[in-house]
Amino acid sequence: MDSSACKIYHVDGFDSRQFLETYFSDKPEMVFIEETLRFPIENLTKTFTAGHIKGEILIDLSTGPMIHHLYAACEFFKHIIVLKASDRCIMELKRWLDTRTGAFHWGHATQLHVDTEGNRDKLQDKEEKMRSAVQHVIKCDFEKENIIEPLDLPPADCIISAGLLDVISKDHDDCKRYLRKFSRLLKPGGHILLIGSLNATYFTVGKDKLHVLKCDEDFAREALVGEGFVIDCCKVKETKVVSDLSDYKGIIFIAAHKEK
Repeated sequence: MDSSACKIYHVDGFDSRQFLETYFSDKPEMVFIEETLRFPIENLTKTFTAGHIKGEILIDLSTGPMIHHLYAACEFFKHIIVLKASDRCIMELKRWLDTRTGAFHWGHATQLHVDTEGNRDKLQDKEEKMRSAVQHVIKCDFEKENIIEPLDLPPADCIISAGLLDVISKDHDDCKRYLRKFSRLLKPGGHILLIGSLNATYFTVGKDKLHVLKCDEDFAREALVGEGFVIDCCKVKETKVVSDLSDYKGIIFIAAHKEK
């Protein structure tokens, strides 16, 4: 697909609720469960339960109003701060956090988490811990050098970024530039956990086709090392899904720490 025909995630916007329904729901026709739900949940749970990554503050910089990837983190951080560039994403996320009528149903993702952790009887506890941990949902601007300006946040112990660098970056230099901005929010020795698509060029939400930066494992590793990170773990899952909704070839999970 000609990338110039695609919309840009944080510039043109999209239907945030339809995004969730398409890629994260429990509907029978949702074919992406292995990549969008199970793969992140299993890798994040394994990473956090190893006990090396924990602390006071975790910052989330991820695509859309998704919340499921943070379940594993809420046991290991006192404060989770979610940064979003879109008012629609903020509203959708707060609808779930405030248990409002019409909020997106994440029960199937919660169940995956507690099953992965071996705590099947703690479904309600997990959702309560998540809502308690996510204390701030803040609007940010990716084009500013300090994306949270005019706010001043303490440096984070950990950053999770799921899918976001892929969709806000127009080219590889752009991706490195955004990664550098994210890194500034992290304390020396802090960790970054990246989840992204491999060799994709677009994804679809309703009638909108949105740009995805085409990159492979080698580029992801190179970008992190170039910004002063040491890679601790890298997992890749090739997709078996064939869908007109997106052309990604796989999903990557990388855990890295910032050199002191």
